[in-house]
Amino acid sequence: MISVRGAREHNLRGIDIDLPRDRLVVITGLSGSGKSSLAFDTIYAEGQRRYVESLSSYARQFLGQMDKPDVDFIEGLSPAISIDQKSSSRNPRSTVGTITEIYDYLRLLFARVGVPHCPDCGRVITRQTPQQIVDRILELPEGTRFQVLAPVVRGRKGEYEGLLADLEQQGFTRARIDGEVIELADRSKERLARYEQHTIEVVVDRLVKREGIERRLTDSLETALRLAEGVAEIEIVPAEGEEASEALTFSEHLACNYCGVSFDELAPRNFSFNSPYGACEKCDGLGTRYEVDPELVIRDEDLSIQEGAIAPWSGFRGEFFTRLLIAVGEEHSFSVDTPWKKLSAAKRKIVLYGSGDSQVLVKYKNRYGRKREYRSGYEGVIPWLERRHTDADSDRLREQIEGYMREVPCPACLGQRLRPSSLAVKVDGRSISEVGNLSIRDVAAFFRSIVFSARDRIIADRVLKEVNDRLQFLLDVGLDYLSLNRSAGSLAGGEAQRIRLASQIGSGLVGVLYVLDEPSIGLHQRDNQRLIDTMVRLRDLGNTVLVVEHDEETIRVADHIVDIGPGAGEHGGEV
Repeated sequence: MISVRGAREHNLRGIDIDLPRDRLVVITGLSGSGKSSLAFDTIYAEGQRRYVESLSSYARQFLGQMDKPDVDFIEGLSPAISIDQKSSSRNPRSTVGTITEIYDYLRLLFARVGVPHCPDCGRVITRQTPQQIVDRILELPEGTRFQVLAPVVRGRKGEYEGLLADLEQQGFTRARIDGEVIELADRSKERLARYEQHTIEVVVDRLVKREGIERRLTDSLETALRLAEGVAEIEIVPAEGEEASEALTFSEHLACNYCGVSFDELAPRNFSFNSPYGACEKCDGLGTRYEVDPELVIRDEDLSIQEGAIAPWSGFRGEFFTRLLIAVGEEHSFSVDTPWKKLSAAKRKIVLYGSGDSQVLVKYKNRYGRKREYRSGYEGVIPWLERRHTDADSDRLREQIEGYMREVPCPACLGQRLRPSSLAVKVDGRSISEVGNLSIRDVAAFFRSIVFSARDRIIADRVLKEVNDRLQFLLDVGLDYLSLNRSAGSLAGGEAQRIRLASQIGSGLVGVLYVLDEPSIGLHQRDNQRLIDTMVRLRDLGNTVLVVEHDEETIRVADHIVDIGPGAGEHGGEV
C-alpha cells in the first residue's frame, strides 16, 4: 500500500489515505477540490524527490529537485513518472518519431537492410575495387598535389594513446587530428580530451600527379584501405590563390561507377538529423532556414529610400548607408527621393540584392566641409541581413534581424533534414524521410506489406518487432493520424500526453508509479476505450497507475476510486 498521512498541500485538510499498489487508481472530484494537489503535488512530488535524492550529487545538479510537500509522511512509494497535459518539447529537433524511439529503430533498419542509391543519377550503388579507385585518382589534372589519408577514427570519443603509439611503431610519421596535422613523435605534448569527439586520419603518403606514380599510389592506397577498414581519403592540396582544400572519399564498400562518387559504409548515424554525419549541411538538420522577406524589408512602398523605405537601415544614426545608396542611385540612374513603388523592378533588385562585383563612387563632405570620395562595393540589403544573421554573436541581434525574415523549408533538403546520400537509401522503394511523412496508420501497413529476402529478414525481424509494437501502442491511444516527422512543438497537450503514455508502455518498465492528468480530455468517445485499455496494460505490466479523471468510463474500470470534495477551493480537500 501507498500510505499518506497528514497531507496539507494547498487546500488539502490533513487527509490520511491508503492506496493499493500495482492497481489502477482514479482520483475524481470537482474542479479545484484538491485532486491534483494529492496526486501531483504530494504523492508524485515526494516520489520524485526521494528518487533524485538517491542519486549522486553530480547527477543531481542536472535534475530539478522538487520541494518536500507539506505532509507528515508517505510510505510505500516507487520511483514516480508524471504524464501531464503539457506539450512534450519545444525543441525544434524533437519529433513524434524521436519521442517514441521509433525513429531510432528506423535508423538501424535503414542502415542494415537499406539499398543505397546514387543521389545524382539514382542508380543502385555498388562496391569499388582498389584498382577502380586508383583509376579514378589518376583522372586528376597533371601536377595536382595530394595526400593519401586513412580515416582510422571518425567522430568518436577517447584518448587513443594506444592507437597512435601503434601507428608510430608501424612507421607512420604524421596524422591529422581534428583537422590539424601533427608529428606522431610529438604527440605526447598534448593528450586528446577523453570525453570529446575526435577524427584521426593517418597521412599515408604525399604525391604529385605525374607519369609513373601508379605503383606507389596503388601501394599507398591499399595501405590506407587496410588501416581504415576499406575507406580512404584523398586530400587535394590547394594551389596558390585557392583557399580551401578538396577531399575525395573512396570506399571499397559503396560507390557509384557512373558518377565516380564514393560513400561511407552505412551506419545509424547517417540517418540522424542530430548528427553531422546525417544532417543536411545547409540547415544543420532543422529542415527549415530563415530567409529574408522583401515585404518585411520594405514595409511602406509609398516612402522613398531617403524617407526610410528600407526598414533595417532607416534607424541608423550614421550616414554611411544613405551616402552609399545615393552613390548606387547615381551609378544606376535613379533617385533616392523617388517613392519605392515608382522604381522599376530592375532598380529594386539592385537595391535589395546588390550590384555584384561592380563598385560605386561614394561622395561626401567631412566635418570640416572638405569633399571626399572613395570607391566601395554594394552587397545589397538582403545579403547584408543574411550575413549579419549568420555572424550575429548575441541572441538579441539575431532576433532583431529575424524580424525581417520568414522561416521556410530548407531549399537543399526540401525540409527532409538529411543529406542527399542518406535520403537516397531506400527500403522497399521508400526513403526514411518518406516513411516518416506517412501517417502512423500507413507506416504500420507499409511494414506489414514488406517482403524481405531471407538474409534481410533475419537482420530486420527484431528491429521490426520493436517498430511494430510501438506503432501499435500509438494506434491504441488513437493517434493513427499523426506522422513520425510531426514536430513535437506542434502537438496539442492531449496528443503529447498520449504519446508519452505509449512511450512508457514501449519502455517496459515495472514497479513504477505513473501519475496521469485527465488523459481522456480532448479524446473522441470512440477512442476512449482504447485509451482505457492502454492504462490497463500499463497496470498489468506491474505498475501503479494513478489517474486524475472525470470520465465515467475510466472511473468504472478503476480498481480503486478516491473522491475528493465535497466542494471546490476552501470547501474541498477532504476524502
